[in-house]
Amino acid sequence: MKRSSTVFLQLVIALVGAAALALLLRLPLTEGRAANLDLFHIYFDPFILYGYLASILFFVALYQAFKLLGYIGQNKLFSQNSATALRTIKYCAITLSVLIVIAGLYIRIFHAEDDDPAGFLALCIAAAFISIVIAAAAAKFERHMKKPQILKSEIQR
Repeated sequence: MKRSSTVFLQLVIALVGAAALALLLRLPLTEGRAANLDLFHIYFDPFILYGYLASILFFVALYQAFKLLGYIGQNKLFSQNSATALRTIKYCAITLSVLIVIAGLYIRIFHAEDDDPAGFLALCIAAAFISIVIAAAAAKFERHMKKPQILKSEIQR
């Protein structure tokens, strides 16, 4: 892969991270549960704190994808560092999908009677599905990356 392609993809990942951070900071002020709270109580609402803690996994996975593209740009795709980055992305995606399902179940069980949680639940289903697909892809790539490492270690023996 050309160096310019990896730099472009790293730029895209950085922009996705910046947009996600901006949404995390802006949306609680205008939407949903905290729209009528003051500035202090908005960011100490338990559900919003849960969302912020869960988003840490998203940013860790983005950082690992950024590092993985750096390894690809240096022609170190089949290295232990690349496999570790893919493993971290896989675990982050699996954990994030579980946390999203837990949030959806919480909203489904404890929503107000006059509130319709269907939109939030649809977003939870879509986000959990995307996370599972990312975890499966990372696991598949990690498995394919281990084959050359095993062959290389057998040749050196």
